[in-house]
Amino acid sequence: MIVDRQGRRFRNLRISLTAACNYACTYCVPDGKRLVAAQDELSADAMVRGVAYLIEAAGIERLRITGGEPLVSPKLEPFLREVSQLGLQDISLTSNGQLLSRKLPLLVESGMRRLNISLDTLDPDAFKRIARGGDLDSVLQGLEEAKGAGLKVKINMVPLRGQNHDQVLPLLDYCLERGFELRFIELMRMGHLARDGGGFQQQFYGMDELLATIAERYEFVQADAPLDATALRYEIPGHGFFGVIANESVPFCRTCSRLRLSSTGWLHGCLSSSNRHFVGDLLDKPRHQALPALQRLLVRALGDKQDLAFSGGVTVMKIIGG
Repeated sequence: MIVDRQGRRFRNLRISLTAACNYACTYCVPDGKRLVAAQDELSADAMVRGVAYLIEAAGIERLRITGGEPLVSPKLEPFLREVSQLGLQDISLTSNGQLLSRKLPLLVESGMRRLNISLDTLDPDAFKRIARGGDLDSVLQGLEEAKGAGLKVKINMVPLRGQNHDQVLPLLDYCLERGFELRFIELMRMGHLARDGGGFQQQFYGMDELLATIAERYEFVQADAPLDATALRYEIPGHGFFGVIANESVPFCRTCSRLRLSSTGWLHGCLSSSNRHFVGDLLDKPRHQALPALQRLLVRALGDKQDLAFSGGVTVMKIIGG
């Protein structure tokens, strides 16, 4: 087991199935262009071997499948079929939900029980301005069908000042009524927002304002959460729960257990570090050769983690899986 001086180790792997995305959200890409699959993306088989090697080399316990947008990838079905046999404690998927209705039978058949769906507004016009792709009705239909299929759903919202911060209470009401847990994610200094002129300060809507807005309608208390959780979790007695991933306001770097594998074979130990470590070439090697080299890279990746707080990163978030 690889452990750093703060007692952190990698438990949670987020794997970007593809860099391609059918949205071009304003807080992710600056130019409105949808992301496309890279020419050198790993095959589904290579990704499965990567997960298997990381389970053994790092002690990975939980997997989240991300993108880009994983539901647009033809690798999704073969990857799910194989990775579900590796004995992980939990497999979940993060999606924008645009293709959820179409892909739901595959997800259910694979044994998927948890979904995180990004949804920043219930207003159709604001949806178009922020996502710059897709349509709101399709997402909402997919969510209703996922609920009907018995999947546990969390909704991810990035509140943005002047764009959708007026949707905090409508989205919370929507989620509480359906038994979804809403996660408010503070805007992150990633990609173009890490640079001067990216508009971060103008758009940032932090936890204090968020909780004050919610307190106008609901009474809530802080709830328990796992030690390495990214979210501060709150209970609204008699209604349900919500969470705040307060990356800026209440940093969680001290307990971070996340490792990311990009669709092109790069390990990222920390979103706030420009360092990355190529493992794509190791995934074609037999286990006895791959594991020692992989463990050396994992030591370096763990060393990339920040001690106290996130300081920003120039990498586009969706390339490394959110």
